[in-house]
Formats: sequence, structure tokens, C-alpha cells
Amino acid sequence: MSNAPPVTFRPARANDAEAAIPLILSSGPEAFNYVFANPHQSPVDFLRYAFPSGGGQFGFRNHVVGEIDGQVVAAGAGWTSATNLSFMLAAVGQFLPVFGPLGTAPVIIRGLRTEAVIRPPAAGEFYVGHLGVAPDHRGQGIGEALIAHLLAIGATTGRSRAVLDVSVENPRAQALYTRLGFRVTAERPSSLRRDAGYVPSHRRMERAV
Repeated sequence: MSNAPPVTFRPARANDAEAAIPLILSSGPEAFNYVFANPHQSPVDFLRYAFPSGGGQFGFRNHVVGEIDGQVVAAGAGWTSATNLSFMLAAVGQFLPVFGPLGTAPVIIRGLRTEAVIRPPAAGEFYVGHLGVAPDHRGQGIGEALIAHLLAIGATTGRSRAVLDVSVENPRAQALYTRLGFRVTAERPSSLRRDAGYVPSHRRMERAV
């Protein structure tokens, strides 16, 4: 990263939506499609509502962004089990305006099925997710710096373990996490698939905060 421009991290803001949403989606595009895509709405439609609204797992308050020369080039999030209930309630409140009463129930069902593969944090865990770096800035150490920034936040939460999930189809990301001290503790197979998208099998990785 010594030859790359310096990246500065800060809490995300509502007006980061257009830059941050593609980065968040890049963390698991097929899984986002599996949960949120239907004939009338897309994951982008959902995130364009949820991210600026601020609350929940997908709101800007749960995210940080990395900037180079004022341009957002990275995004990520970190949270704990203390927010599991509030995130669930916020999600339902965000689903309804986007998907409507009839469309919300299928999204909730698919989301709950996905959580059997990509599980929310348990007690004692700081969960790292929604990690994305702009394509033109990959390979410059920004992803490593983003995770280090999130782990520093995790150290303030009193949790002992940082955890994340990585798709079995993304060995490059797993190699990065291994270099950063994460180790695989479980693998969860997935058969979740529909025409719009699918959820790959995932490996849970963890390290001390």
C-alpha cells in the first residue's frame, strides 16, 4: 500500500448512497439478488431507500467509508448481537415501502433462510460485513486497511472475537482474511437458489479482536 494514495476512513453519511451502494452489493451480489430481486424491484432499489434512511443493517449509520481525494472507494460495516433485534425491526420497516405488503413477506422468508448460511453475530462477537472496494482501487491494500479500521471499532465494543463470512467461491477474499489472522471455524453448505440469484456456501472465519 506504500505506493497507493492514502485512504481515510470515516462514518458513512446519507449522501454517500450512490457511491457506497455498489460497493456494498459487491460483497455478495448473488445473495443480494436472491433475497431482494423480484420482477419489479432490485437490490439497488432497496438499498437506495434503506441506506439513506440510516437505521438497521443496511443504513448508513451501520457503515464506514474510505475516501481517497474525497472520492469514496471503500465501504464496510461492523455490528454486534446487541443490534440483532433492532436490525430485524428496521428491516421490516424498510421492506414495506419498497416491496409493499405482499412483496415483503417473501423477502423476509428469503432473508431468514439466508441467515442460516450467513448467520448474525452471537454474544461476544463483532461481525464484519458488507466489505467492498472500488474495482479501480483493488490490490492497493485498501481492503486490508478497511478491515483494520473496522477491527479497531470492534475493540471498543467489549467483544472478544471478530467474525466474518466468506463465500467458498471467493478464495481471494479468504486468502486476505487469513493473512489478517482470521481462521475458518465452520463451513455452512447452501442450496438456496432461485432464478434471480443464489446464496453460495459460506465459511465462517474468526480472530481475536
